[in-house]
Amino acid sequence: MANRTINMDEKLYSYLLDMGLREPEVLARLREATEAEELSVMRSAPEQGQFMAMLIRLTGARRVIEVGTYTGYATLWMALALPEDGQIITCDISERWSFVARRFWEQAGVQDKVSLYLRPALQTLDELLEFDEAASFDFAFIDADKENYELYYERCLQLIRAGGVIVIDNVLWGGSVIDDAKHDSATEAIRAFNRKLKEDQRIELVMLPVADGMTLALKQ
Repeated sequence: MANRTINMDEKLYSYLLDMGLREPEVLARLREATEAEELSVMRSAPEQGQFMAMLIRLTGARRVIEVGTYTGYATLWMALALPEDGQIITCDISERWSFVARRFWEQAGVQDKVSLYLRPALQTLDELLEFDEAASFDFAFIDADKENYELYYERCLQLIRAGGVIVIDNVLWGGSVIDDAKHDSATEAIRAFNRKLKEDQRIELVMLPVADGMTLALKQ
């Protein structure tokens, strides 16, 4: 027994996936296809995608913002969890990776739920705010360049409604957040971002050791 989060070796992690994961076949195929892509480490973990899908169902979310699409694995988990009239606006800059994403969204039959914007995410988020979309989204997922996390977060906080949830990925950053020898821009940005959210009274939060660390921020 333990009263703190346990360490998870490969054998225990395999057990977690064997016993706890219900990954639809199309998602498994997309996960496998992503392994052939450059920077495949950026793909969300399957248990992470399933967890966000559960959050969407629990909160009754209908409108989602995603910052950072990559090959659309997390997008697909969320789209499958949304009701038929649900919508995801997802932001990325890569034509190559989005080509993979679109192929599998079509196979899963969720392409009509997903609107992909291929341009810097801040342009899309600012445009949504200009078009009076503030407080009109239920859920947001941020998983993109770490140096802009604070900017993405501030926009998403305006765009989601009170009671909406923002999920932020990579908040433990492979353990680099506690490595005194790490001072690269991404690591410093994550450290500063984590400190900011700890003190942010506009939200309730919980940091979870899922995948590379996830923070859930509930807008007050």
